[in-house]
Amino acid sequence: MVLSGSSNRTPYNGTRRKLVLAFDVGTTYSGISYSILDPGQIPEIKGVTRFPANEQISGSSKIPTVIYYDKEGNVRAVGAEAVREGIHETASDEGWVKAEWFKLRIRPKSGTSCEASEKLPPLPPGKTVIQVFADFMWYLRTCAEAYIKGTYPNGRELWDFVEPDIDYVISHPNGWEGYQQSQIRKAVVLATLIPDTERGHSRVSFVTEGEASLHFTINNGLSANAIQVGEGIIVVDAGGGTIDISAYSKRAETDGGTTTVDLFEEIAIPQCHFYGSVYVSIHARLFLEDYLKDSDYYEDLDYIVRCFDKTTKVQFESDNQPQYIRFGGNRDNDPSYNIRFGQLRLSGADVASFFQPSIKCAVDGILGMAANTQKPIKHVVFVGGFSSSDWLVSKVDQALRTSGLRVVHPENYVNKAVCDGAVSFYLNQRVRARIAKVTYGAFVDTAYNPQDLEHQQRKSTVYQSRDGAKRVPGYFSPILHKNTQISENQKFTLDGVCDIDTRRDMKLTRKFCVAIRDAMPIPDGLIWTRVGIHTLELKFTAGNHINPSDNYRSLCGLEADASFLRRQQPRKNQNGSSGEHWEFHCTFVLWFSATELRAQLVWKEDGEERRGPAKIVYEPNDV
Repeated sequence: MVLSGSSNRTPYNGTRRKLVLAFDVGTTYSGISYSILDPGQIPEIKGVTRFPANEQISGSSKIPTVIYYDKEGNVRAVGAEAVREGIHETASDEGWVKAEWFKLRIRPKSGTSCEASEKLPPLPPGKTVIQVFADFMWYLRTCAEAYIKGTYPNGRELWDFVEPDIDYVISHPNGWEGYQQSQIRKAVVLATLIPDTERGHSRVSFVTEGEASLHFTINNGLSANAIQVGEGIIVVDAGGGTIDISAYSKRAETDGGTTTVDLFEEIAIPQCHFYGSVYVSIHARLFLEDYLKDSDYYEDLDYIVRCFDKTTKVQFESDNQPQYIRFGGNRDNDPSYNIRFGQLRLSGADVASFFQPSIKCAVDGILGMAANTQKPIKHVVFVGGFSSSDWLVSKVDQALRTSGLRVVHPENYVNKAVCDGAVSFYLNQRVRARIAKVTYGAFVDTAYNPQDLEHQQRKSTVYQSRDGAKRVPGYFSPILHKNTQISENQKFTLDGVCDIDTRRDMKLTRKFCVAIRDAMPIPDGLIWTRVGIHTLELKFTAGNHINPSDNYRSLCGLEADASFLRRQQPRKNQNGSSGEHWEFHCTFVLWFSATELRAQLVWKEDGEERRGPAKIVYEPNDV
């Protein structure tokens, strides 16, 4: 079934012309979409379709995510320039080093195919993944600049006017969280796309590939009869590195007048599986390494795999016919290894086996998601570069039909789905509710109760706080449970009592957690630990099990200015220690519904409520 159609957009209500750039930095290919916003005009979404060495990719709207560096670490070739004729010989002669698939190096480690992950190409010597990311995004920005300047009659004046305030939308896989977003934002700053200021950071927004794909589907063919109000739809973005699976249901609202607007709600925890098209290539390499290990052509393995990527993998559609990888000329022959006239013959069944892990992953993920939603689902929309594989889509469709699910395709370029969808997300966010992927909460200290059996078991950890009360540390207090549907702008709060020694720097440290299971006891009161300088810090941790020592991992810290305590009267310590302390009640307010976590500190001073920003500092984690 082919989807077609478009959605209505409202005129831009800003007062100044503005440019929005969306970067889809894919594992194998990347693209740029944009929209020039003029006050009172309905925005249009367009794509950058000209790149340097564009003829190498047949005028495609996407370019290879590849960079060549020289021995000094300077960028020498990027994108289509890095796959032009003769580049491999030049790189070999000059000692250049290639960076590819680097996006996967900031991925969460959980859920990755271990054997396949070990085959990721290494980073160039002396380069971090953030530096490589920055170099590539700087290149994308220069391509967008050249395209806009060369496409519009007043292109130079247009670019000069909008350049200081360009807003960027960066898409990323469903499974990426705050830490991955923080790494990308560092790369955006390093690439000098934005200044390293709060205002500069605000010009970058993130959207999951699943949600961007939904927006693309809405704008490019989710026909009115394809999904009714109250029904659900599954969107699969099959890309180079990941297969992202998301589920949404449709609801209708009026815009304040007579116009009905279609909105969507996330109805299942989005999935992210590291089984994109590169893993087909990795499994092919693993097979060919073993198959050709004693062949004279083993030294040509890298080139043979590249040829497999360009032709055999893309064209594969039958496991009943032999498949060929053309890598040489008529004089290249080795019958013992099925090599004749420069072609390596493989059985169709062997090539099918390279795809099988990705097919199984997609089918299992889709069926599992459909079974866990409360909404009826009929259609599964496939987008992304990997969805151009007839073999992948046909096998998934075949497996799903027995469950009453049907795979459909938008008619426009499915490999631009994420890029165009990211701009659409910026212009008009259609998703108004999302599902909590994990349980959020905090490790807290609670008042010691000698009659409580669990308190008795933890008696060795009891301490006396500065207010004289005995406390038991290590209780998990959830504030948002896994699988909870969160509406737009819904707030969650964590209240507590701050206790800070006046002789120490004014920093409050809180450990906040993310857990998969929700069985920890909730204490009646909170007391927080303290260290640092003029800030409040709230730390999140994450894990998969109930044992805090093994299964909760730190997600991020929240920092807020606490210098206002200097205006309050300190109290004498009541735990036998000398000195004084400040004690006050405050609340951290958190918003989980947006694609990025937001936080704010709330406290009372002189009887009036005060609010201040809370900075989120992410830590590496596997969530």
